[in-house]
Amino acid sequence: MRDTRESRLLLVLLVAIAFALITVDIRGGEQSPLDGARQAAASAFGPVENGVAAAVDPIGNAIGAVRESGERHTRIGELERENAALKQRLGSDDRTRSRAAELDRMLKTAGAGQYAIKGAEVIAIGAAQGFSWTVTIDAGRDDGITRDMTVINGDGLVGRVTTVGPSTATVLLANDPDFTVGTRMEKTAELGFATGQGDRALRVQLLNGKAEVKKGDRMVTFGSSGGRPFVPGVPVGEVDRVEPAGGDLTRVVHVRPYVGFTKLDIVGVVVQPPLEPKVTMRSPFLTSALPLR
Repeated sequence: MRDTRESRLLLVLLVAIAFALITVDIRGGEQSPLDGARQAAASAFGPVENGVAAAVDPIGNAIGAVRESGERHTRIGELERENAALKQRLGSDDRTRSRAAELDRMLKTAGAGQYAIKGAEVIAIGAAQGFSWTVTIDAGRDDGITRDMTVINGDGLVGRVTTVGPSTATVLLANDPDFTVGTRMEKTAELGFATGQGDRALRVQLLNGKAEVKKGDRMVTFGSSGGRPFVPGVPVGEVDRVEPAGGDLTRVVHVRPYVGFTKLDIVGVVVQPPLEPKVTMRSPFLTSALPLR
């Protein structure tokens, strides 16, 4: 029991001394008599503290890196969205320029042939089953479109109107096997009939079996009475291959059409043929253009 009481008294005494030293140190500040002891302790334990801080810093850095990484990913996402929007705008601008150029070529073709045309846009394509090559345009009866009108674009002959609704019309393309158009060789004026062959070159049967024709010769439409269904002078294509003459009354040549039938966009329906039909059209892109009507 004696030892226990002495131990307790010693503990109370030590606590009292500790509080007294703390009070003296706080009140003394830098002039505290314990300042030297405190600096000695700092010198002894400082390296240990630095080591612990060095061990802990990577964790803190990692947390900061994760936070900054999230911010970077957010910024990258924003930049990607801005880039995509910019590309879309540039694409739209390219598309606009392309269509403007296409419209300009079509107006020059119409001006060269002295046609009055109604501009239209291809809004649907027909099924190519059974070699049925058709497209639907966004112009119809309300726009003055009627059956058997010639359809062109900036490259040349597209086809003819077959059926007409109030606001749309169907166009039979020139490469359809059921499509036939009278033609004329631009240089020699030799006449013939061109027939579509789907995705192959047009087959043209010249009326003169001894006609002089070679690869690269240009061909235009001959024209129909009253300009229906075809107006004269529309570029059709260039001779790609000439079959050997076999003494027949006619001669067969294969013509690569100017028009790309799988990428039609802006077209023009000829609503008024030329007042004076042309026999040929040697430079369809050099005369002034007529406005859309």
